[in-house]
Amino acid sequence: MLGLKLLTDPRWAYIAERNIEEILTDHAWCEQKAATNAITIITYNSEHEELVHEMTAIAIEEMQHFQMVIEIIKKRGYTLGRERKDDYVGQLMKFCRKDGSRNMAFIDRLLFAAMIEARSCERFKTLSQNIKDEELAQFYYDLMVSEANHYTTFLNFARKLSTDVDVDKRWKEWLDFEGQLIQSYGNKEAIHG
Repeated sequence: MLGLKLLTDPRWAYIAERNIEEILTDHAWCEQKAATNAITIITYNSEHEELVHEMTAIAIEEMQHFQMVIEIIKKRGYTLGRERKDDYVGQLMKFCRKDGSRNMAFIDRLLFAAMIEARSCERFKTLSQNIKDEELAQFYYDLMVSEANHYTTFLNFARKLSTDVDVDKRWKEWLDFEGQLIQSYGNKEAIHG
């Protein structure tokens, strides 16, 4: 369904589980950044009423996820660490088109968001199937479903709102780029690491 070129090696889940406090902190900040991204899309594209409605719902849901992760951190006696730089997301951002029409940049921003949601969905699935902690396995399974919904929302809006981009062709380019990029990740306690 997601079209990702390379799936995460299940051993990454064991790396994450060895330092669950770190993965939870990284995850919390990923949720906060996802909410910020949805708000940014609203800010620059407020003329699309349906988009504004859906991005508002996503921003709220992402902040609810942030809160849920914070509650798990607190319940386990951990501390929310400082925000982490997400190099994977930074590399994806560099792939976004900055030239061309306003619509082209907008569509690439939606595809950028879809890609992050697709990879997060796949990582949450990997965690849900491979960690021994039953509470967290269920938590990540539930979030996997949510991320899949976000992924399809972003991708569907790109297809619906494109005026000058062959979205399916551009999405294939995104998948190819991400397939090469992700080969450098999967060896540390970070959602995209």
